[in-house]
Amino acid sequence: MADVSLRAIKKSFGKVEILHGISLDVMDGEFVVFVGPSGCGKSTALRIIAGLEEITSGELYIGGKLVNQIPPAERGIAMVFQSYALYPHMTVYKNMAFGLKFAKTDKDAADKRVRQAAEILQLTPYLDRKPRDLSGGQRQRVAIGRAIVREPAVFLFDEPLSNLDAALRINTRIEIAKLHRQLNATTIYVTHDQVEAMTLASKIVVMNQGRVEQVGAPLELYHHPQNQFVAGFIGSPKMNFVKATVTAADASGLTVDFGEAKPMSIPFGGTTAKTGDSVTLGIRPEHLGEGAGHAMVLTGTVEAVEHLGEASYVHVRRDDGVILTARSPGDSRAEIGAKAAVSTDIAHLHLFDAQGQAFARHSKADAA
Repeated sequence: MADVSLRAIKKSFGKVEILHGISLDVMDGEFVVFVGPSGCGKSTALRIIAGLEEITSGELYIGGKLVNQIPPAERGIAMVFQSYALYPHMTVYKNMAFGLKFAKTDKDAADKRVRQAAEILQLTPYLDRKPRDLSGGQRQRVAIGRAIVREPAVFLFDEPLSNLDAALRINTRIEIAKLHRQLNATTIYVTHDQVEAMTLASKIVVMNQGRVEQVGAPLELYHHPQNQFVAGFIGSPKMNFVKATVTAADASGLTVDFGEAKPMSIPFGGTTAKTGDSVTLGIRPEHLGEGAGHAMVLTGTVEAVEHLGEASYVHVRRDDGVILTARSPGDSRAEIGAKAAVSTDIAHLHLFDAQGQAFARHSKADAA
């Protein structure tokens, strides 16, 4: 296998710059997921690695070799697309073997590779079938098998599960994770679904408007987002955000007015925040519960309740129009239209400045 390095990669279509100098290292054997909203540039970045898009400026290395001018077929990569791209008139076996035939691989060696891949993907009973006789999940496994038999240095996946229904997405996601463990292959995977990113990746690259916002392990991004965009994108349901104004600041922390009865002191000392600054408080739904049992209490009106069995999500609209989502027990008695209070322990708060950058939780006590 091989590592992949992007060095100040830029991509423009005419005068429109799509990627703004992306630099990133994907280590040998890693499963790296590019995630972000539609139009953020993640698929363009993947297509550049594949050689399907030219680089406007910057350098791309695969296995330590500069590949800017090397055609896709010679890069040692295999790509699985959103559409299965299978030949409808060919059997599963012939679809998987097609690339090997094109590469003039020895017939016996090709047969061995196809049958080994079919066994890994549980496709052996279907080798003589045509794509029309398979389910969506089986067709996607055939597309993955076609990539496996090429024994590439790097696997590239471009939103491979987006055409599957919810149950198949879960099952195929599990299979892809298992496949990576078996092959220990360098894998770069693009998705707009942050649940896929969290469950599959050893490292996540969060992209927004052609730039990398943050790179890190899934739980690192979840617990320590560097900015408000990452905090809001990673996690489902998304993080709650409450606007506030700093009314006092010293080395021990801040006092903020967040639109309730009285200001609240929070332990974010040593920040650059000063009196009068606008900040944003972030609270995960699982840390926001019904009732006023914690230090930070927010009030409003129940707008919706989602009962999921083991838990309920209660959506409360504040007077300023902001809707908060609180995770409650499955037997929540919240009634739509009723006045409600939700609360959190201040230890669970995230704090962002006016530009959306995260403040670190630090005080004199921490330093000591």
